[in-house]
Amino acid sequence: MRPYAMNLCNLPPWVIASRQYNAYPQPLEIQGVRQANGLLFERLSGLMDPRARALQFHDYMDVTFQLHQWQQETSPKGRKSLKNSYLRFLRGWMFDSNSLEGAVLKGWVESRFGLPPTFHHSPICDLNSHAYYVYLVDRMKGAARTNAINAQLDVLFEFVQEELARSCPERSHYVLYRGVYDFHEYPLVEDLGQNRFVVRLNNLNSFTSDFERAWEFGSKVMKTRVPRGKIFYQAGILPTSLLKGEEEVLVLGGEFEVEVLTGGFG
Repeated sequence: MRPYAMNLCNLPPWVIASRQYNAYPQPLEIQGVRQANGLLFERLSGLMDPRARALQFHDYMDVTFQLHQWQQETSPKGRKSLKNSYLRFLRGWMFDSNSLEGAVLKGWVESRFGLPPTFHHSPICDLNSHAYYVYLVDRMKGAARTNAINAQLDVLFEFVQEELARSCPERSHYVLYRGVYDFHEYPLVEDLGQNRFVVRLNNLNSFTSDFERAWEFGSKVMKTRVPRGKIFYQAGILPTSLLKGEEEVLVLGGEFEVEVLTGGFG
């Protein structure tokens, strides 16, 4: 599926999806998020300790989106509705990227960056396909009874981008790995030779910064350079063990130049 013509970002979808963007990235910003949440970023700017900033972020999300209010609800449906915070969706993705939570995260990427999913349970070839319909149903089911989940994810993305820039401002790219069993399931854009390819990745993908850990998820490993702007979430940024075990990194998709490794050595 091709990128859409419009999005809610400072760059058009076709730029974000291109291999040229990955080679020469620019900062990505969801329109209006930092301005609408100026108090959060003002407070973060005065904190030097990453853990203190993470706790400030958690407290801000808790109050702004009333994530703690579920404890005061008397009905099971009311409690379930408000308990569904961004953390639930990150956990759901960790266990199964084709889950309802995974569909919601893919839907957020689609709506904000204009990058439609290319896989959810099965390959998605176009908007009129049955596979896209299945994805939409999962997306709607997953987002039901949530408290502004897309807005929560907007703030999370901007916070992660802020943290990555502060921790290492001169670093534009991250070398990441993804274990795969069937490399041919990824749409091939170009064969560059010597086990290097340009492939079209799903609109949201799991990578790891741990080369050895990647081999636990496939018989081959894709190695690539990911621009900072395409990192939606990185393990260790929040004050929790969430995703930390696999050193997982959630990456926005598009065309990526990858090296396919088969011998266990990078």
